[in-house]
Amino acid sequence: MAEKTIEQAEKAFDMFFGAANNSMGSIPSPAIEISRKGLSLAEQNIKAAFGHARELVRATDLQEAVQIQLKFLKNQITNAAEQMKQIADGIASAAKDATKGKFKIGASS
Repeated sequence: MAEKTIEQAEKAFDMFFGAANNSMGSIPSPAIEISRKGLSLAEQNIKAAFGHARELVRATDLQEAVQIQLKFLKNQITNAAEQMKQIADGIASAAKDATKGKFKIGASS
């Protein structure tokens, strides 16, 4: 029953992320890449959480459940650090591009 609930929730999130990705076309260009990256990272985190939940439901004893939980937490910490780096790099790149655009406009005026 728990696995069925996880499966249904995952399908709902897949539909949500699909709709969110489709709506990205209406966002102005500089913000769209940062928004897409954020949405992609959120989707990765949700999928990891569903995978974790499936693994945890299948645990046969408390010791296995604790090991699964520790592995998940370790992975989440590693992933969070990498995701923060990706976000920071994306923001720095967008800021750099925006600055270049301003200088180009000012130089041609």
